[in-house]
Amino acid sequence: MRWGGARRGGGGTAATRGGSGDDPLDAVQERRVRAVLALGGVPQSELADGVQQVRLRLLERSASGQEAPRDVSAWAAVVASRLALDWHRARKRQERLGERLAALPAPAPAAGEESRLLSLALGQGLDELPPAQRQVLVLRFYADLPVRDIAEALGIPEGTVKSRLHTAVRALRARLHKDGVV
Repeated sequence: MRWGGARRGGGGTAATRGGSGDDPLDAVQERRVRAVLALGGVPQSELADGVQQVRLRLLERSASGQEAPRDVSAWAAVVASRLALDWHRARKRQERLGERLAALPAPAPAAGEESRLLSLALGQGLDELPPAQRQVLVLRFYADLPVRDIAEALGIPEGTVKSRLHTAVRALRARLHKDGVV
């Protein structure tokens, strides 16, 4: 279903909006979404991303066969307010993780050529991991957090943490064997 046709809350047809009909939000609705995000505390630099998220949710709703909301403008404003809350939650989660990592004692320097080679190979291996895998690996083995705490801090299921850890360890192990370090 396309999002054309008459809408409540400042809608109109694609022709009256001057667009091609592919944009689920008209200019008035977009301004309202931006205002809700800004009033929700989302920084100016991230407002465009928030508007895109609202558009994406509308398009996903359409693609899944659901009807368009009766009042797209109101629906989009509610979605924008939820996105603002999500933004704050993510920011607080990142701050807590940063504080925990900052509170960790600095690791003791390793001695010997083998330790330096191992450290170098591990560093390169970590750089090659996808960010999600690197994140859980660092939190588990460098920050020494249990799987439950990692899942809670990142807002993901424990099974996802375990899966990412398994995949990351396997990739690092393969890298170290390939380099002949282990």
